[in-house]
Amino acid sequence: MIRQWMSDDSDSAVHEAWSLPAADTFRGHRALWWSAGPAGELAVVLVHRRYLERSRYGKGWLAWRPKVPFAGELVTVTARGERRTTVENVRIRPSHLALLPGSRFLLVNSRTPHRETGGPWAPNAVVFSPSGTPENEFCVGDDIPALITDRHGGIWTAYGDEGIYGGHPESGGGLAGWNTEGRATWTPGDRLPAHPLEGCTAATEGDRVWLVWYTHSRSGTFLTRVTPSTGEVASHPSPVHQPDGFAVRGNRAVLTRRDHNRRTVELTRAAFDGTTWTATDRRTLRVPGRVVGRCGQGRDGTLWLRTGNTWLRIEV
Repeated sequence: MIRQWMSDDSDSAVHEAWSLPAADTFRGHRALWWSAGPAGELAVVLVHRRYLERSRYGKGWLAWRPKVPFAGELVTVTARGERRTTVENVRIRPSHLALLPGSRFLLVNSRTPHRETGGPWAPNAVVFSPSGTPENEFCVGDDIPALITDRHGGIWTAYGDEGIYGGHPESGGGLAGWNTEGRATWTPGDRLPAHPLEGCTAATEGDRVWLVWYTHSRSGTFLTRVTPSTGEVASHPSPVHQPDGFAVRGNRAVLTRRDHNRRTVELTRAAFDGTTWTATDRRTLRVPGRVVGRCGQGRDGTLWLRTGNTWLRIEV
């Protein structure tokens, strides 16, 4: 059902999926890292404020930083209801949450401490069992603004400029694929139309992965599709410059771009003619909460959009 906070010309394919319950807020929990899964589930990590400190530089949920080690609660929301899993003794400061097959999950810090000369890169990713127990840790590169997992458990990353130019071998390519043992399984090589400068967002469509990134302003923003089973890569210019959210189904897509820390986003629908993605509709959408970074993720034709402590589903 479309809520009244949407404007009269809002897209009818926009639905509220979940909001943080008032009881959690009353108990002092903050909703921090989140992800959507390939089965249509939403996962959110809650952390009590006693473990948190607020940065004066960030906005919204991104301003809250945990004091390690800390404990949290993973809330998984499906059509059948909520499932809650306690996560103890977390020793990294996560930036991303991602879901893995078999109810496992992944927490990743977007940065990794600088290594000593000649030494290994410090771990910044931890795999957790379905019960919330750490199983493995490894490094998936440095400076990660966008991360997503595919339905088979592959990890896909798009990097920022400090990672691309910071000396990490996989980060230097701008995009990468990983397995849950911490081994790089895919790098772009020379198959991109330009060298990435910054990752924007990511999506999946069936077995394929889409990574959205931009390069220097004259070249623009690109939508790159990777087929993990073959390594095939296809890239096309994006109809939206530096979008925060992207979802695709066949030859149709939806993209969003936030008005930072405001309750509006620019919503663009696009179509692909076999050569070019072209915008077919643009509008401003009022949303129930303020929108900051890491707000969008696409899964099989659905764009999940975080607006404050409310998550929306936007269908392609």
